[in-house]
Amino acid sequence: MPFRVFCIVLALFLCINALTVYFVSHSIRHVIVATLAGWLLLQVAYFASVLFLIWRSSCDQRDAQRSEHFRKRRTVRHRSQEYN
Repeated sequence: MPFRVFCIVLALFLCINALTVYFVSHSIRHVIVATLAGWLLLQVAYFASVLFLIWRSSCDQRDAQRSEHFRKRRTVRHRSQEYN
């Protein structure tokens, strides 16, 4: 998810959350606590998703390097058997 879209979704969620908490509790203190908790939760989720994407990308690169190494090794072994 692009960062700009994330910021828009974050702002929309926080506004809806703040309005909902205010209409339910009629307390500004509850609104502030709930909004900060929601903001923190979404920030942690975004950070975790970025870490997951980096991890998945590194796994894909590692797999590609292993398959390339295996293909080269198999070609060398095949050629050495032809010369015998």
